[in-house]
Amino acid sequence: MRGDGEQDTAAPAPAAPAATPAAQAAAPAPPGSGILGWVDALRGLLDRPLASYYLLLSSVGLLVFIGLVMVFSVTGVDNYAATGSPFGSVLKQTIFAVVGLVAFWVCQRLPVRTFRAVAAPLLIAAFVLMGFVDLMGWLSASRTPPGEKTQWIHLGPIWAEDLWLHLGGVQIQPAELAKVALVVWGADLLVRKGRTILSWRELFMPLLPVTVVLLLLVGYNDLGSMICLVVLFTGLLWAAGARLPVFGWLGGLVATGVLALILLPAEKDYRLARIKVFFDPSIDPNAEDGRYQYLRGLWAIGNGGWFGVGLGESQLKWGRLPNAHNDFIFAILAEELGVVGCLVVLVLFGMLTYTGLRIARRVEDPFRRLVAAAITIWFVGQAIINIGGVVGLMPITGLPLPFISDGGSALVVALGAAGMLSSAARAEPDCARAMHARPPRKWVRLLWAPLPPLPRARSESDGDVPSTRATGRPLVPDGSSRGRTRGRSS
Repeated sequence: MRGDGEQDTAAPAPAAPAATPAAQAAAPAPPGSGILGWVDALRGLLDRPLASYYLLLSSVGLLVFIGLVMVFSVTGVDNYAATGSPFGSVLKQTIFAVVGLVAFWVCQRLPVRTFRAVAAPLLIAAFVLMGFVDLMGWLSASRTPPGEKTQWIHLGPIWAEDLWLHLGGVQIQPAELAKVALVVWGADLLVRKGRTILSWRELFMPLLPVTVVLLLLVGYNDLGSMICLVVLFTGLLWAAGARLPVFGWLGGLVATGVLALILLPAEKDYRLARIKVFFDPSIDPNAEDGRYQYLRGLWAIGNGGWFGVGLGESQLKWGRLPNAHNDFIFAILAEELGVVGCLVVLVLFGMLTYTGLRIARRVEDPFRRLVAAAITIWFVGQAIINIGGVVGLMPITGLPLPFISDGGSALVVALGAAGMLSSAARAEPDCARAMHARPPRKWVRLLWAPLPPLPRARSESDGDVPSTRATGRPLVPDGSSRGRTRGRSS
């Protein structure tokens, strides 16, 4: 108010000029939009407590589903011509998938102390079965005249054939059991040794000798599985924090062993043929000995193009590509689904790799950490070896593609190992706290899996123990005697 009675009115503020279209286009995008918005949304999803668990379930489930579809596509015509029904192979593979899901369920429910208790019996069983298969194969080959088909020796309902052990109507591949046995036994031994694993003396008592003997037993009949075991064992040592010279010596031993297994056994001359074909495919004009598999696989991939010829429309699978349902199923997938289908499979394996290493980095229990790292490197290593052989980047080894190739033993063992990985994902500290904060109903826990153990309180002594290279966390949390963590349950 003014003193003369006049009311003092404030002048209105000038209106802001309207933004021109050019200024609107140049203005920065608000937060949460565009590529940055997608990145933030993805980061928010990955930060959720159960992200690792759901990523694992989705990637493994989709890979198994794609495998069943491709097995039906590859084998349907041959099964119909032989039996009148196209569902023979896919029905058998589906039964093995169900058995594998049971193995997944069991391995997800078992506590750590159970896996550590059965580690040594599993390893002994793998030694016995592999030794029996090798012995029976050698005796059968030595009794067969040169140039004739091998006459396998039968001990009643039990007999061995190359990589397979037949127990009546059941056919198993002991090399798959050897993978799980090495994971569990090696992780248990490394955790019990703790910081002493950094010394050569502890590596040779008895980790390296036992592993080398197992590799030789597996590699006599199955060089591809032996290479997969080497990759698995290397990942186990890497996660445990072994020194670099260890990997140099291990690489030298493996190269010497592989060279000996390629050159020495006369009845395994196909191994040397595969190496020659890899370096010079032009020496492969013969279609009778199966070495033309290399070129036929490349033809199938080239025939697929970007989007493929269509599901079920492959031409190379009609007797022109050996083992199209097994170790060369990726070539048929490339022909029928093209580059897009191959990228989907590669993305799923990449997601599985990321999830497994994420679990190994976050879980606190040292045994679970080493097992998670070893299983992840096993899956991704076997996939790289298989796909590398199909596309011509590596020699053919005969390894199946995990979760996708036709084969009951491989699928059951892989799903069981995925169950162990799932158990580790549920034991992540954030996941365990979230599940205890909002526990599922009792019938869900009864049918699926019990609640994971709550994370322990971290102590100051944790910083005194050397950490693993993969996770940056201590190998033995309490830094005490070797057997301290053996009895700890989870």
